[in-house]
Amino acid sequence: GVDELALLEKLLGLPEGNKYGVQGERKVPVLQTNNGPGLTGFMTIAAHLVKQAKKDQLLGSTAEEKAVVQQWLEYRVTRVDGGSSKEDTRIILKDLNIHLEDKVYLAGNVFTLADILMYYGLHHVMVDLTVQEKEKYLNVSRWFNHIQHYPGVRQHLSNVVFIKNRLYTNAH
Repeated sequence: GVDELALLEKLLGLPEGNKYGVQGERKVPVLQTNNGPGLTGFMTIAAHLVKQAKKDQLLGSTAEEKAVVQQWLEYRVTRVDGGSSKEDTRIILKDLNIHLEDKVYLAGNVFTLADILMYYGLHHVMVDLTVQEKEKYLNVSRWFNHIQHYPGVRQHLSNVVFIKNRLYTNAH
């Protein structure tokens, strides 16, 4: 969580120097603010950073977009971060694959914080997928590949390779 918040900070163009800590055995991120109590929770801090960077459009423009972004951020914290088994991962990829069938981004046709944080949350999963698995979750692969090439998102994370088309050999 804390590492991802640092990536988000950099992506948003915020000056470094925020002090992060973790709290409890679930290692919930905490952001120490200069004035008053610290902010607790991954999504709370992420939304705060977006507002600090004056990039509110990343949280959605319309009421519906905002709700969809919120929904995926919650999904990220409860399902992706909470899921640990192979079966959990399979269900998550299946859910996302269905959702992304007719969408460019998680919230439809706009790039949002949900895309950024879901990308960071799934990076370790996508790195380990076989070519066959990537093909099975084609919509997730298309979306993931698109997000990793979005300016500033990937940073130091490894590039996940997707084979665009198979080469067939015609033996004449």
